Amino acid sequence: MITLQEDRLEFRFPEVHEEAQCSISFQRTLRIPDDEKDYPLPPGFGKFPLRHLDDYAGRIPEKWVERGGVIMPMFQSEALWIHFQSNAYCDAYPFAIKVATGKIDAITGERWREGLHSDPQDYVVIPTQPWLDGYCVERGVIRQFVAMPLGEGYTVEEQITGESEYGGIQIVAYPMKAEIYEEMRRSLRDGWTVFDFCRAIPMPDMGLAPGGRMKQEIYVDPYGLEAWDQEHSSRCFVTIANSLTWRAITGESPPTIPPTAADYSKACLPWFDYYDGDEKPSKGSKILAGLASVAELSKKKGQAVLPENKSADIKTVINIQKKHSPNQVRESTF
Repeated sequence: MITLQEDRLEFRFPEVHEEAQCSISFQRTLRIPDDEKDYPLPPGFGKFPLRHLDDYAGRIPEKWVERGGVIMPMFQSEALWIHFQSNAYCDAYPFAIKVATGKIDAITGERWREGLHSDPQDYVVIPTQPWLDGYCVERGVIRQFVAMPLGEGYTVEEQITGESEYGGIQIVAYPMKAEIYEEMRRSLRDGWTVFDFCRAIPMPDMGLAPGGRMKQEIYVDPYGLEAWDQEHSSRCFVTIANSLTWRAITGESPPTIPPTAADYSKACLPWFDYYDGDEKPSKGSKILAGLASVAELSKKKGQAVLPENKSADIKTVINIQKKHSPNQVRESTF
């Protein structure tokens, strides 16, 4: 079961276990420079608003209605990171989470396949993985999720498939098998916790493209494929709307554009680093590593799609400890 609460997707599996709960939100953030330097983790500036698509069925394209899910606003070339959080009121219940953009897996670069796979691993595990900022391109490096319109060739979907059919973000959550969770909890005891007017306005689909390089480990599943209850899962399609579309559909103003990375660094505000030496990192995807970034493609096309791409001067980097709560330590006010 999926519910929407305070701009978070809440996943609950009471039929598996009463504590099988987790939440996923999408954080506004700095778009790091796309200049081939490896940057630390940027902060979160609060959650993107999420709304049920069904509430606007008369105002949106029919294909959006058919796939259902939620909608959120992003400006072109804006960035995001995905925040994963297990139930905070009990021992953290583990989940395997698949994340795709335009039906392309963000970890492997492969086209969408049903179920979980271990060779290569096409999912992340929470609470081991507190967040995901982009496409896993090599060990310890991701390319940031950056919003771009479909149909212009920038998105991962278009670069891999040559088509611009889906866009958006696809999320599927699989809870750990109840018996394995109970056995683990017994052995660890208190282990880790961790209108008609709208139809006249073009409503182009938005997708995500690979942006700048960022230091981030994507961790290998520490439990193994057999730990996950693949008979129970919940999925959600997150449609991305540009600012004009969002206003036309919901009547709400989209969030303001976040500051640039250069502005943020000039203000001497902190960046972040997270490393968990107890977990094994993934090697990254050769498919995703071979894709062109937004800056590379825009240069080839002779287009100016990144309004600000100057290198940032990193003055302060805060090291995040595993014991800390990600939503407490990776936020900033500009």
